[in-house]
Amino acid sequence: MKKIGIIGCGAIGAGIAEFIQQKLKKKARIVALCDLDFKKAQSLSKKITPRPRLTNIDYLIKKCDLIIEAASPKISGKIAQKAVSLKKEALIMSTGGLLNFKDIKSIYVPSGAVCGMDGVRAAAIGKIKRVTLTTRKPPKGLRGAPYLEKRKIDIDKIKKETVIYNGTAQDAVKHFPKNINVAATLSISGIGPRQTKVRIITSPEYNTNSHEVEVEGEFGRLFTKTENVPSKENPKTSQLAIYSALAKLKEVIG
Repeated sequence: MKKIGIIGCGAIGAGIAEFIQQKLKKKARIVALCDLDFKKAQSLSKKITPRPRLTNIDYLIKKCDLIIEAASPKISGKIAQKAVSLKKEALIMSTGGLLNFKDIKSIYVPSGAVCGMDGVRAAAIGKIKRVTLTTRKPPKGLRGAPYLEKRKIDIDKIKKETVIYNGTAQDAVKHFPKNINVAATLSISGIGPRQTKVRIITSPEYNTNSHEVEVEGEFGRLFTKTENVPSKENPKTSQLAIYSALAKLKEVIG
């Protein structure tokens, strides 16, 4: 029985917990939860049987076999480092925090809200010339991003299709830490965050989160387009991102 700890008890963490209880209960048990918002952790714990312990990050990592991070890129890198140092397994959802983390091979990284990462990883064995990500999100999916606040952009006043950001994945993850994890995931799979180009576009007419990935290299050209339905619990998170974590869990736990 694999002992699991979940750090981050929001929409993704709760979805993962429910899946483990329903689909993996014969092979895994949630024994610990951690969240800065104690009420969130407490609320989730009441839905889990037997009820897990509410604790801090260090204790959770020490006591669990598999650590699932669904909190924030601000702490995901540190969680990964602690897990690796203690030779524990870790599944990291906030991939933006891994861009400066070297020992990525021992960490499980779900494909997130974008398709085609297996092809990108294969292409990276050879020479890749160019990787471009074009993300389209409705305004509510970008609300609260530091980039918008710093530039005093009122996202709710945008009336037509507008390019909000055009730059590298490295900067995109910094400016949109809760909105563009897909850029980090693509960077990890391909040629890195400084070489990966990102465009973020918004419009009040959008009702899905879409991601277009274009890769050119020795292998030829790869193009994927993923149109995601936002999570009902959190419009900044695509439903596919949650499903990708569940698929990875099935792969890891069996």
